[in-house]
Amino acid sequence: MKFGGTSVGSAQRIKDVARLVMSRGKNIVVLSAMSGTTNTLVEISDYLYKGNAAGAKETLNVLEAKYRATVDELFGDDDAYRQQANDAITENIEFVRGYNKPVFTMFDEKEVLARGEMMSTALMLLYLRKQGVNAVMLPALDFMRTDKNGEPDNDYISRRLSDLLSENPDADLYITQGFVCLNAYGEVDNLQRGGSDYTASIVGAAVKAEEIEIWTDIDGMHNNDPRYVEGTSPVGELHFEEAAELAYFGAKILHPTCVLPAKLNNIPVRLLNTMCPDAPGTVIYNAPATHTIKAVAAKDNITAIKIKSGRMLLAYGFLRKVFEIFETHRTPIDMVVTSEVGVSVTIDNEHNLQAIVDDLKKFGTVTVDKDMVIICVVGDLEWQNRGFEAEVVNALREIPVRMISYGGSNYNISLLVRKEDKVKALNMLSAHLFNK
Repeated sequence: MKFGGTSVGSAQRIKDVARLVMSRGKNIVVLSAMSGTTNTLVEISDYLYKGNAAGAKETLNVLEAKYRATVDELFGDDDAYRQQANDAITENIEFVRGYNKPVFTMFDEKEVLARGEMMSTALMLLYLRKQGVNAVMLPALDFMRTDKNGEPDNDYISRRLSDLLSENPDADLYITQGFVCLNAYGEVDNLQRGGSDYTASIVGAAVKAEEIEIWTDIDGMHNNDPRYVEGTSPVGELHFEEAAELAYFGAKILHPTCVLPAKLNNIPVRLLNTMCPDAPGTVIYNAPATHTIKAVAAKDNITAIKIKSGRMLLAYGFLRKVFEIFETHRTPIDMVVTSEVGVSVTIDNEHNLQAIVDDLKKFGTVTVDKDMVIICVVGDLEWQNRGFEAEVVNALREIPVRMISYGGSNYNISLLVRKEDKVKALNMLSAHLFNK
């Protein structure tokens, strides 16, 4: 069971999560830092990078006050537990306060950022013990490690977790930190992609869990973006591939790669709402074909680049040369469509745009369209399912579409529209696909 920062963002939320996990039997509980903590630690690190120790300490004092107040609210008049909790906060705060090195490095920042998860798990562990639960800490730094490629060292993780669990076989609950890990050189690091969700997926796969639960403040993955479309509803079931497409193209509830360990080990992932624990949420698994369109998502800040070249005709090396330019500038491509005389691609990072355009001009005429949005329609979109692509295109008949990508996946149709048409497109798709 993984709980995000909002789910443990206050003393009351910690109490609510504690009640929830106490009612669910034996589990491993993965926690993020309390909401706002990581951002504050990033700000503190920024001061330390700039050599402003006073600014770092002032910001740290505010963070400390928040945690002291949380401790008081959690433990009240219980002097023993309140003292243990305050000691845990002091240990982590003083660790950060002690930085006065002339040069603050990226490695130091990762040590600082880890303190958020250290504090949230310490508070949860002590609160559960105060309620009489036999809760045990599984320190992430004792088992979570990446290899030299920055990928999870799965054999090491499985072996270490097995050892740690066997040391405390009678525990009711095991508490651990999300996001935090060691790298291949024994330095404190983090998992970056998907953070705590990724931790939960890796741990679930390592212990061969029956199910992995991701608890957030949303009741599952919705069939459209509720910020722009009224009347959206949670999708009951998604295939792992459908969930990955939605996550990549804008559904913020999940990182696209974080469920990969669960997918490879065929372990269902359930998205649930901490604020409404009885809601069914969304279950993600290797679901059978449903012959339905499930959901729509949008990815902003897209730039389209078209390269047109008469020389492309029958030129077998043309695409390789084009893609090598993006590889050279370390810029990933989202969509690709080709014709006999040109190719259009989209990127979501303009950092090297001018250099890319300059290089592409060696091979043809280049045009650039900025402020675009990819609209992604996800479902069982096998090409044999007749009419699905027609429904999607027909829904957007009043909106100019710059590109359409279909057939690269069995689960996705992607359409590129202008930023100003995004909200209208999302609403028209909902009306046409889901609200007939």
